[in-house]
Amino acid sequence: MSVIREHQAVAHQLHGATFHSFVAPSSGSAELCAWRLDIAAGTVGVPHRVSREEILLIMSGEIMATVDGAATTVRPGEVIFVPAGASFGVDNTSGGPASAWVTTTVGLEATLADGSSISPPWVR
Repeated sequence: MSVIREHQAVAHQLHGATFHSFVAPSSGSAELCAWRLDIAAGTVGVPHRVSREEILLIMSGEIMATVDGAATTVRPGEVIFVPAGASFGVDNTSGGPASAWVTTTVGLEATLADGSSISPPWVR
């Protein structure tokens, strides 16, 4: 059994959020990626279009999620499903931090509003 301890997760900072990578090709996964996303209070996210399906389970706090133009508040225990090709963004406009557990498949790319794309290190 493979167990990844919290202290073994690799932290990445991007757009005001911290991505704690637990499972990725760089850690031996061939198909799946999983990370904890921590978003500080007052953080406005960067809208992007995802190339793969993505699932976010809100663990703490409260975020505003926008999927293909539809915005809704999401709270602990609730899940956001982002279809491949969807435009997506999350904001934490609350007064406290928020965290989510995120899963997707290897190779996810994000295309930003300016047309540039990124392949984040936590999916490689």
